[in-house]
Amino acid sequence: MAETSITLGGVALVGCGSATPAQRISNDQLGQRVDTNDSWIRSRTGISARHVIGPDETLTGLSHKAAANALRMAGWESESIDLILLATSTPDDLFGSAPQLQAILGAQKAVAFDLTAACSGFLFALVTAAQFLRTGAMRRALVIGADQLSRWVDWDDRRSCVLFGDGAGAVALEATSPDQNGLLGFQLKSDGSRGDCLNLPQVQNYLSLVAGNSHQQGGFKPIQMNGQEVYKFAVREVPTILQSLLKATNTKPESLDWLLLHQANQRILDAVADRFAIPQAKVLSNLAEYGNTSAATIPLMLDEAVQDERIKPGQLIASSGFGAGLSWGAALIRWQGPA
Repeated sequence: MAETSITLGGVALVGCGSATPAQRISNDQLGQRVDTNDSWIRSRTGISARHVIGPDETLTGLSHKAAANALRMAGWESESIDLILLATSTPDDLFGSAPQLQAILGAQKAVAFDLTAACSGFLFALVTAAQFLRTGAMRRALVIGADQLSRWVDWDDRRSCVLFGDGAGAVALEATSPDQNGLLGFQLKSDGSRGDCLNLPQVQNYLSLVAGNSHQQGGFKPIQMNGQEVYKFAVREVPTILQSLLKATNTKPESLDWLLLHQANQRILDAVADRFAIPQAKVLSNLAEYGNTSAATIPLMLDEAVQDERIKPGQLIASSGFGAGLSWGAALIRWQGPA
């Protein structure tokens, strides 16, 4: 029997957008609540402020703004979207917020669902959406990374509360020919055996049901994190997976235009850049202003750099997301921008 080869199409990144809450909490303001200060926070994390969703905002609302901005850049009508993937660990509805987002956007033809992979979520969702497009099953997709970690932070724990903020970022993806492919390679990994280093566990609260039986009451504890272990994990695994991806795609570090990492800690960004001898001028960072916005960090940073024209069409970007799960991944991206 003759072998049958399958030709996969390409994926073009043609639009991006972002949105952040109006409330901005500086390090000095946070120091009014817990025993910390601006110098301590910045020296250990690189963070100066974070944005927090207030009473007049919702995560779905932020996601809508980011998605609408990406649609506007791409020049798409919402009715032309086939797929909406919302990467989030903090949905407004535990059953999923993507369908509500689909309705607000007016994307009647799109299938919409949530994907949960914490700080790796955006890259996992980007790769997932790309598979639908490359096979020809769908033509256009919106991938949104959005999180409201302020819901689940213990604001009296100075070790963790300084790290997190809220935000949303989105990318518009379109099926294209193989020679125009903008997702040049990817690798994804998980290690559940180390999941207790960073998690958001359920509350173990059981109530009486009937005749000696009980049921678990729903709810979650605040974010639990072993900061030292997470840092060691990131500085070891992120360079390793990036090195593997660059080797697999025959890409030399010096050919990269930008390094776009999950914005968790400036020391992690610096350590990875040093490993590959990538100059700091090529390392994208907005950590100082927004802190760790989980699944939103990569698309939020991408949009900022596209808007101020640091990232230009045709440029090559190495990206990596990492965090709870534990999960991590890397992608080699060529930004095309709108046609």
